[in-house]
Amino acid sequence: MNFRKQALPEPSGFQIAPMVDIVFLLLIFFLVTWNFARYETELDVKVPTAKEGKESRRSVGEVIINVKTDGSIVMNRKTLTPEELGGTLRKIAELYPDQAIILRGDEGADYRHIVAVLDVCRGANIWNVAFATGRPES
Repeated sequence: MNFRKQALPEPSGFQIAPMVDIVFLLLIFFLVTWNFARYETELDVKVPTAKEGKESRRSVGEVIINVKTDGSIVMNRKTLTPEELGGTLRKIAELYPDQAIILRGDEGADYRHIVAVLDVCRGANIWNVAFATGRPES
């Protein structure tokens, strides 16, 4: 017969080190995500303001095309020719038929450059195009 008393394991306290690790990982994740969210909207493109314009929420996977004053087309921080843009948009349209495109045209850009990008979008079978505007200054 065993008359020894079984020792109960002591309850362990709150482990702070794993919690700190998780908090730091979440902080890094949100910083990187925030950095990519503002990636395209900080180019040197000044969009015109609209009296009835409102701030829209950014969504994951949205495609932003910037048209600078000189007519150059920038997508994902890469300057593209209309032919390269068309090829990229055709691939996007094949994978995501209802993909929305946000067109950010500089207020000093000629209208013909904007129309050229719209033609490329239509040729790539992209129908969902939105124009970005700025908020009116009060």
